[in-house]
Amino acid sequence: MAHHSESLVSIPVDDVELEGMLELPAEAPGVVVFAHGSGSSRKSPRNNFVAETIRDRGLGTLLFDLLTEEEDQYRENRFDIPLLTDRLAAVTEWLWAREDVPDVNTGYFGSSTGAASALRAASHLKDDVDAVVSRGGRVDMATEVLDEVRAPTLFVVGGNDSQVLELNREALDQLTCERDLHVVEGAGHLFEGEGELEEVADVAADWFAENLT
Repeated sequence: MAHHSESLVSIPVDDVELEGMLELPAEAPGVVVFAHGSGSSRKSPRNNFVAETIRDRGLGTLLFDLLTEEEDQYRENRFDIPLLTDRLAAVTEWLWAREDVPDVNTGYFGSSTGAASALRAASHLKDDVDAVVSRGGRVDMATEVLDEVRAPTLFVVGGNDSQVLELNREALDQLTCERDLHVVEGAGHLFEGEGELEEVADVAADWFAENLT
């Protein structure tokens, strides 16, 4: 097995420290930063499953908590998209400043409200973000910046998650970058059925492998 480094990291942002886990396969050409939705954390089994699939393709992953435990107790923080976007952009800049991550490509994997912050951060960081994947994303919460996103963007939505699917279809039309929509037939918002999360992980890993290597 190739060398792979794993480090528990503490990321200073604003006046707080965000906990994270940075895992880098040897000579990874890119790192995928996870921006999860409300009430989820870097310990989320779903995100970790997707992250593992991405690392199997030789890419690195950074899972971190967008909010401290204390902040997460207040529901309104979980929907404070500008706050989450600022955090994500700051964490990305922290990642780029690390010596063990020299000049790698960067992708965002965002779910639910995290997808809105991923798209907003991507529009803000322009060409420095190389790919975005949204899983069941509240992409409607990023409407006014969609035409500024330059990174190739993939929306993954459950076929039975009808309201979110409709919002994703509308948002897809507003993107001007390379873009695609992948519908997981029969899946609900959480992709809990057999094989559904595997499908999400595979299409996401394919998109990142294509755009980050």
